[in-house]
Amino acid sequence: MFFNSIAFAVFLPIVFFLYWFVFNKTKSTQNAVLIIASYYFYSCWDWRFLFLLVFSTFLDYYTGIQIEKGKSERGRKFWFWLSIFVNLGFLGIFKYYNFFAASFSDLLNTAGLKSSPILLNVILPVGISFYTFHGLSYVIDIYYKRIKAEYNFVDYSLFVSYFPLLVAGPIERATHLLPQVKIKREFNFEKAKEGICQIIWGLVKKVVIADTCATYANAIFDHYTSMNSFSLMLGAVYFAFQIYGDFSGYSDIALGTSKLFGLDLLRNFNYPYFSRDIAEFWRRWHISLSSWFRDYLYIPLGGSKGGLWMKIRNTFIIFVVSGFWHGANWTYIAWGFINAVYFLPLLLRNSNRNNMDAIELSWNFNSVKTIINILFTFLLTCIAWIFFRAKTITDAVLYIKGIFTNKDFGFQYLDNERYNYELLLLIGLFVLVEWNSRTKIEPLSGKKSMLKLTLAIMAIMAFGTFSDYKEFIYFQF
Repeated sequence: MFFNSIAFAVFLPIVFFLYWFVFNKTKSTQNAVLIIASYYFYSCWDWRFLFLLVFSTFLDYYTGIQIEKGKSERGRKFWFWLSIFVNLGFLGIFKYYNFFAASFSDLLNTAGLKSSPILLNVILPVGISFYTFHGLSYVIDIYYKRIKAEYNFVDYSLFVSYFPLLVAGPIERATHLLPQVKIKREFNFEKAKEGICQIIWGLVKKVVIADTCATYANAIFDHYTSMNSFSLMLGAVYFAFQIYGDFSGYSDIALGTSKLFGLDLLRNFNYPYFSRDIAEFWRRWHISLSSWFRDYLYIPLGGSKGGLWMKIRNTFIIFVVSGFWHGANWTYIAWGFINAVYFLPLLLRNSNRNNMDAIELSWNFNSVKTIINILFTFLLTCIAWIFFRAKTITDAVLYIKGIFTNKDFGFQYLDNERYNYELLLLIGLFVLVEWNSRTKIEPLSGKKSMLKLTLAIMAIMAFGTFSDYKEFIYFQF
């Protein structure tokens, strides 16, 4: 069940009605409605993996209690590492086993030793990377005595399995969501109105921007050997807006949907393409994942407190692991490594926290410098996205090589029967709207919200891509 589907458009009002008008007497009945709805939502993908979700939930619920009750450090460590190994074990088997088996076999074949890998014929359970990280952060926080264990299984299950965030985040923290889950929610019209605005804007990002860009990006990336330099450049830009519109659009729909039920989720995007350097980009892109790796990997490794080489090591570890988290392919690892290389000069100059203020432009030289920095950061990001989108590292390298060697900058007629320039005006308008709304969560709420909502819905109906139906990119992670 996709957020941009008719099924979800039917599902959401039913859950909303039951939640606020039928089972609204107590916190327990509200949570029961949401957990049943969440399990149904997840089972629509593949009901067999619902058992894995429930098992993972119970494992972390039980081990969390045992860690808190543990009277000896040895016992606490046992339950702690049991949770870590089982969670990462499931993730490794379903997501990474075939990658490691095939890579090891390739290495043996390169060395002259004939090898045929034994691969598993399994599909990746949707959302496993996200709900695994929910559980891991919970158990880790209990072990280090940052939080208390949750003894109500329904409340904890809702924290892990809450349907707006279940399949593609944001990656929540127990310190943020569990306190909200444990109290009865009262209907707030203004919050619900904000939620509707965020849902509609998320749909604009998804069906108007992301899916339309995907039509062009796919045509270019799938036939990059026959594309000229200008088309290859546009292909990278189209994919940059595709993945941003797709993932931030999903996050907007998730946050907006949650507001309808009186629950606030962590913000996941903050206009990342207006960043002035790569460090700022990563403070604005997939914020919940970046902060997760910072708190549970980077800081435990020593963070930035050690010497220069330790800082460099930790930076490359966190970026490469972040890339590998996205998928079992060398292209994702290369993408993470490239971002670490981008980040390195800022680290060496100790300037990775320079751009912490809001972006303001005026008629002066500093504003020109700001615009140049934003464009340069976007250029670097587009180059890295080529590796993220390509099927192999070789394809990515050849794609970039084609930009510099094909030397033809005319508009091409693509295989999807469209010219390359048709989308540029729509992207330009989208950027202007986002720029003018960069201090807000989304551009539709506030003054004249009904007019802006109407225009957004009209844009969805007029410019949305519906014939070429597409799921969200991050569902595969």
